[in-house]
Amino acid sequence: MTNTATIERKVRFIPALADLTLIPLSTEYVKKRVAAYARVSTDDEEQQKSYDAQVDVFTNRIMENPDWEFVEVYADRDRSGTTTKGRDNFNRMIADALAGKIDLIITKSVSRFARNTVDTLTIVRQLKEKRVEVYFEKENIYTMDSKGELLITIMSSLAQEESRSISENVTWGQRKRFADGKVSMPYKRFLGYEKGEDGQPKIVESEAVVVRLIYALFLQNKTAGTIADYLTEKGIPTPAKKLIPWSVSTVMSILRNEKYAGNALLQKCYTEDFLTKKQRVNNGEVPQYFVENSHPAIITAETYDMAQAEITRRNAKSGRQSGQHCFSGRVVCGECAGGYGSKVWHSTSKYRRIIWQCNDKFKNKAKCKTPHLSDEDLKRLFVDAFNKLYAEQAGLMEDYEEIIAVLTDTDSLDKKADGLAEECEVVMELIRKSIEGNAHTAQNQEEYNKRHNGLIERYETAKGHLNGINEEIQARKTRRDSMTRFIADLDRCGGALDDFDEQLWYNTVDTVTVNETTAAFTFKDGTVIETNI
Repeated sequence: MTNTATIERKVRFIPALADLTLIPLSTEYVKKRVAAYARVSTDDEEQQKSYDAQVDVFTNRIMENPDWEFVEVYADRDRSGTTTKGRDNFNRMIADALAGKIDLIITKSVSRFARNTVDTLTIVRQLKEKRVEVYFEKENIYTMDSKGELLITIMSSLAQEESRSISENVTWGQRKRFADGKVSMPYKRFLGYEKGEDGQPKIVESEAVVVRLIYALFLQNKTAGTIADYLTEKGIPTPAKKLIPWSVSTVMSILRNEKYAGNALLQKCYTEDFLTKKQRVNNGEVPQYFVENSHPAIITAETYDMAQAEITRRNAKSGRQSGQHCFSGRVVCGECAGGYGSKVWHSTSKYRRIIWQCNDKFKNKAKCKTPHLSDEDLKRLFVDAFNKLYAEQAGLMEDYEEIIAVLTDTDSLDKKADGLAEECEVVMELIRKSIEGNAHTAQNQEEYNKRHNGLIERYETAKGHLNGINEEIQARKTRRDSMTRFIADLDRCGGALDDFDEQLWYNTVDTVTVNETTAAFTFKDGTVIETNI
């Protein structure tokens, strides 16, 4: 047997083979094709000067070098360097480089190139594979250098942390402004307001007219779809100041926006990640601030509250509402509680007419006995019911303010809400301290989980009660506004009606319940008046 310990180890050198693809086919001198990249992150005057200066400096530097061939200065004005998405010229430059149109890219610094480490390294490696070099002027880094990638990793990480710090400072500043009640709006896409000389929201009357029209039409039983079609037909620009079709979502966003009543709910959304800039709806993850009378109102608080109540009423109802007629959605069957809908009789003859009947009349085994009614029938019944109401309420007009105050008082509810809000804050602080204590101190996890779950349950219970009380407070305020307007309409009427008044119908009637021989009108003050059909 041979003893391996005695065998002499030999090392044979094998020279590298030449990469024939790197050997030029001719000795003709070829200039290096050079591009530059510049970016500024805001649109203010100072940054604009920086942007222009970067473009000029890079252009002159490349063109003055006899060994370089000028390609282009790719430049972007954007709001963030944390991602390359949305930076059109940057992405175009990379595409040109990967397509073989650029040999060298020069840029001011790593942070100007990208503040996202992953993006920077990924792009640099892609470019290196195509033998495209990047030079970062401030850090004096050439990516083809043996130390380049290590230095880029370090510098990109520092830039990313700088971006995180800036993001946190911006977030802190925004929340401080929220806490101070300072309101800002996306004026370019916000109907009815512009930024005033003092920096505060200022009403644009030509647009405010449209906002008031939307609320008026909605409270006149029109659907969001009907309103959107009407605005489009009239050629009214959208909040984005464009002559494009209005959408249902745009109309509903205006109807739900408390800013039109002069108030502002701040921090409805929050940024989840400083790199992706992804926004999430704030469902309690971060604090919110409600600022009353923060700016001039376009509509009254009463109109806004009535619109919210109407939205809630419609959402609670089943079935589709057309909104094409003043009676749509307000007439119901007293037998099956289904809605009354319009039907066209004798549509192709001279006897053509519209009648209203229970939509479910023939759907059940035993068909409803409630009758069909014509437009003229409903108008006559309303006049009769309103005149009865007016006769009954005439002697109570002087006492109505006191009645409204008693029925819609929210003082006790306001005190309960304040107490529950304080309870939520205290419990949330206890939860925070509990989590922090468990993170720094060894604890029995079974006991910790039991204590933690108890606090969570306590918080959810208090929050649920608070939401319920706030809904009741809002309902009472809406009822007060509705009753106040109702009384004003009664007073303004000045006597019994001779003919149907559509505006009075909208303002005073909540629902009409059709029975076999009678129709019960429920008015907005809660009064029910029954008339014979």
